[in-house]
Amino acid sequence: MSLALATLLYEWRRYMAAVVALAFAGLLVLAQVGMFTGIGKGFTATIDRSPADIMVLGPKAESLMNGGSGLPRRVMAQMYMHPEVTEVADLDGGNGLWTNVPAPGKKQVREWIQTSAVDPRSDSVTWPKDYNENIRIALLEPYAVAIDRTGMAKLGIKKVGDTAAINGQTVHVRYILDGYPNMMQPTIVISRDTLRLLGQASNGSRVGPLMIRIKHPEMAERVRDQLNASSEKKYRAWTRQELSDANDGAMMKESFIGIMLISSLILGLFIGVGITSQTLRGAILANIKEFAALRALGVSMGSLRMVVIELGFWTGVAGLAATAVLVFGVTLLAKSNGVPMSFPIPIVIGVAVFLILISVLSGLMALGILKKSQPADLLR
Repeated sequence: MSLALATLLYEWRRYMAAVVALAFAGLLVLAQVGMFTGIGKGFTATIDRSPADIMVLGPKAESLMNGGSGLPRRVMAQMYMHPEVTEVADLDGGNGLWTNVPAPGKKQVREWIQTSAVDPRSDSVTWPKDYNENIRIALLEPYAVAIDRTGMAKLGIKKVGDTAAINGQTVHVRYILDGYPNMMQPTIVISRDTLRLLGQASNGSRVGPLMIRIKHPEMAERVRDQLNASSEKKYRAWTRQELSDANDGAMMKESFIGIMLISSLILGLFIGVGITSQTLRGAILANIKEFAALRALGVSMGSLRMVVIELGFWTGVAGLAATAVLVFGVTLLAKSNGVPMSFPIPIVIGVAVFLILISVLSGLMALGILKKSQPADLLR
């Protein structure tokens, strides 16, 4: 075990302030990333969890959040020309004004909502993998709707069985979902038949994104490339994972999110460097006689500097471990309130490197205190 690591373990209380500062600097960034990415995942949960192997969007689409103006309806039939394609369905939905039926003495809620249609068959390409049989049976009923638990208060819903209206047409809440959060505009899940009854089904010459199932899912990338090669710039095919990654990237590219994350990084840098460097300086100053003794024994100043830098490194590692514990706790807290959080691996790695750099930089800033480790001081 190195001297730096042994010192950190033995005198861990001296370094706790630095570890806590680094942990909160990491949490400051990762909590925001997790929240914003989780919100994006909430918008695209129906697609991310579908059994579809390939998604088809407009030719200029960069993500589901920037999907262009849709596709010509004839593209649906064209997909079946590929021998691997077994099922094609469009992602349909609409919007409208939600009006609840309040209990006596309660205020009526009027809220703009989006509707998302699914085919209530367990083998349907639009049926999310985590939907159970109870949801399927509930949505088979005409005018039945399912809402996420996070949208209940906003929509004025207290329980399953409550009644409301969408654009003046009566609907009945038949199921409460979990894991499909409504952070902004609430989304109501209905069957495709109910969508038609509400007059919101797409019957025009253009359709929304297409969800495609193929015979051999392991060939998804090859089929995607073949579909794109024959697209004539009418559409763009994506694998489900590729589109999911693009959706995460699109969320991070939003200007206000970028400004908040950059501000958090700068704030975390100042907090981390300021507290960590001062903590290291104080810890080294407290052990200055030990450093002086090492110099008296012939240990070079360069070796002592490496010990201090290594102390900074191990402090950063401890801060990373504390960050992981805090982020895990925040994730559980968010999940208990129906808010999912997602952490893209590249960003997590970037934050880890960021924290280690802060700690090493703090070690470099604390090197000046070693000038006081003069062997002659041992005689005083």
